[in-house]
Amino acid sequence: MSTGPVNASPVIAGPVSPGPVIAPPLDVRRAGSQALLVTFGTLAEAAAFRAGLVAAPVPGVTELVSGARTLLVRFDPGRTDPTRLAPRLQAVEPVRPTRADVDEVTTIPVTYDGEDLATVAALVGTTAEQLVAWHTGQTWTSAFCGFAPGFSYLIGTAPALDLPRRSTARTSVPAGSVALAGEFSAVYPRVSPGGWQLIGRTDVSMWSLDRDPPALAPAGTRIRFVDAGRA
Repeated sequence: MSTGPVNASPVIAGPVSPGPVIAPPLDVRRAGSQALLVTFGTLAEAAAFRAGLVAAPVPGVTELVSGARTLLVRFDPGRTDPTRLAPRLQAVEPVRPTRADVDEVTTIPVTYDGEDLATVAALVGTTAEQLVAWHTGQTWTSAFCGFAPGFSYLIGTAPALDLPRRSTARTSVPAGSVALAGEFSAVYPRVSPGGWQLIGRTDVSMWSLDRDPPALAPAGTRIRFVDAGRA
């Protein structure tokens, strides 16, 4: 997602008020006149920082736009400015998801009959049933959205499988396909090409203009997959 020209100069801020601070200091840079771009070393750090900022909002922040290793923090210039906002961001305490996270979880029933289910199970040295248990036995969090409207990159609380994408992408993946690739899981919101490993399907709509917001799982949304065959 393009955020416009980013000034390469880091924001110079005054002393940070007492409070939990990420070490080493965050890479916080100006992004236009009404936003700061925070860059992280890992996806997990980016997601935990966003969760911490949502849990303890900073006055003047109007919008958060997540990326794989970045967070764009938009602000109201009438309420704050980069010099005041930067140290507040440095003091944000990250919040990492745990297996016990159950508040405000969106449930997605899945029929686990994907074309790649057996292949994926073989790749990780397990059975299809154990793979389904792994997928349904954890809480997933939308780290960021991209690729297509409503396509949410989900990270789980269990150790990731780090699966390769298919060597040859499909020219048409059905809407509602539940898939795995790398450290992520996702649900295809509409028919599109795709190279992720398909393990199941759902009737839940990930994108609808009749909803506000249209995306079912914007960044920060917690998801639990449920085996529809056992419901």
